[in-house]
Amino acid sequence: MGLVRLNRGQLVLVAAAVVAVGLVPVLLAYLQLGYHPDTAPEPDVSGETAVAYLDRSVHDAAAETAGDYEWRQREAMVDAVRDEIDDDVDSLERSRLDSGVAYVVEYNGTAAERWLDDNCVDDDGRRFGDCVVDDGVAVQERADEAVLLAVGFDVRVVGPDGETELTVVIVVGGQ
Repeated sequence: MGLVRLNRGQLVLVAAAVVAVGLVPVLLAYLQLGYHPDTAPEPDVSGETAVAYLDRSVHDAAAETAGDYEWRQREAMVDAVRDEIDDDVDSLERSRLDSGVAYVVEYNGTAAERWLDDNCVDDDGRRFGDCVVDDGVAVQERADEAVLLAVGFDVRVVGPDGETELTVVIVVGGQ
């Protein structure tokens, strides 16, 4: 077998062929994993993002209002909780409009009432006072203070290829 001599042009051509053959598996993997621009994923409309956002908002509102309201001031506390949450709800509802996803969030007093019926002890052996729901916000009297227990919501998520509706009750820890 003889020695093959390559000129500069042929050497560049052989090197380009070797690089091209090496890139074929990378290109195939890229296309199989769905990263091709023609296969962009559809926006998520499951509602998980909204529930997580509302959970954080309710807990922040509980922290902001803790210890600030006596039981007789519970209506003012509910208004303060809703004011805290409403700003976050407005942000959530605008958060993904540019990607074609819209959130609609409303308070659900019935869901909060059902949660309260199952979770607020009202017999003679209870440790705390009365529980009430006002505009979807469940509060309880504890040592003559109004304490936030939970907030009920209806969440609707609408995207280009789907829609999700759910009812959630966000419970503040330690109940």
